[in-house]
Amino acid sequence: MKNIVTTASILLIFLLSMSCIAQPKEIPVVAYVCSWTTEMPDGKYITQINYAFGNVNETFDGVIVQHPERLRKICALRQSPEAHPGLKVLLSIGGWTAGGFSEMASDSLRRLRFAADCKRLVDEFDLDGIDMDWEYPTSSEAGISSSPDDTRNYTLLMRDIRTAIGPDKLLTQATICTALYIDFAAVDPYVDFINIMAYDMGRPPYHNTPLYNSPLVKNVTADSAVRAHLAAGIPPKKLLLGLAFYGHGVPNHPKVEDLTTVRNWKGYTYHWDAQAMVPYMTDDRDGSMAFSYEDLRSLEIKCRYILEKGLHGAMYWSYDGDNANGDLRRTVYYTLNPPSE
Repeated sequence: MKNIVTTASILLIFLLSMSCIAQPKEIPVVAYVCSWTTEMPDGKYITQINYAFGNVNETFDGVIVQHPERLRKICALRQSPEAHPGLKVLLSIGGWTAGGFSEMASDSLRRLRFAADCKRLVDEFDLDGIDMDWEYPTSSEAGISSSPDDTRNYTLLMRDIRTAIGPDKLLTQATICTALYIDFAAVDPYVDFINIMAYDMGRPPYHNTPLYNSPLVKNVTADSAVRAHLAAGIPPKKLLLGLAFYGHGVPNHPKVEDLTTVRNWKGYTYHWDAQAMVPYMTDDRDGSMAFSYEDLRSLEIKCRYILEKGLHGAMYWSYDGDNANGDLRRTVYYTLNPPSE
């Protein structure tokens, strides 16, 4: 009888120890879904949707949501049995040429009202948080107002939003690839993670989203973007590398909806830059670069880079850039989260 009890005890201890072994953690995949498109995301290969966009209102003390009914439909995806388990939806506020931030953040009362309105929207739409996309504090490059005090006021804004929405909701931010404009050390206590916009780093004759340097890189690469953020004191586990589901062509060039699988497009030749780790196409008439873009190969390489560097995950702009088969989003998700045997 004593041996039976001992054997049972050992078995129980073994089973408990096995249950305590850490399971592989899912790598997050964040997709920006645009308010001006009509396609509904399937939600299968996404862990989080950032709805783009909300904007600062005309009185600089609240948020305007573009196409709110579309946001409601996207939030409802979380109840779909086909959606990814635990799918989160955030409202992204800002975007290129979206202004009003400097005016709002410079005034403490406006800032508090804006933060309170973020809380209102979180409650009204049952959002999982807010993503801030001010492009960029202290810069008027996008044609918006700016002030030398924007960086300090940005920190105060993120503090006020965190206070308003509480600790249980996500607060994230999109940042330029150079890691400029933001005091990351000051903002760090309020932010859950950072989406590095590692794209728009060049247009033909330069690459849009190079991973590493090459003669066809203008100034910045995805790798240098990550290193700049790490040098700013951000831990790898707070960084998501931004991927591009689009490319850039030369001016007045015919628009092609999907280049991800094109290798033999009439009049153009496919190339692979083995240094920058991205594809491009040249015009057969003069050999000049006509298109800079991502394909399945380059996206897979960037996702492996994310794993090697121990980053938090991937973000991409934007969902509607994928093809009808969902090849891009499936490649990103399954490279980061390989299916179990």
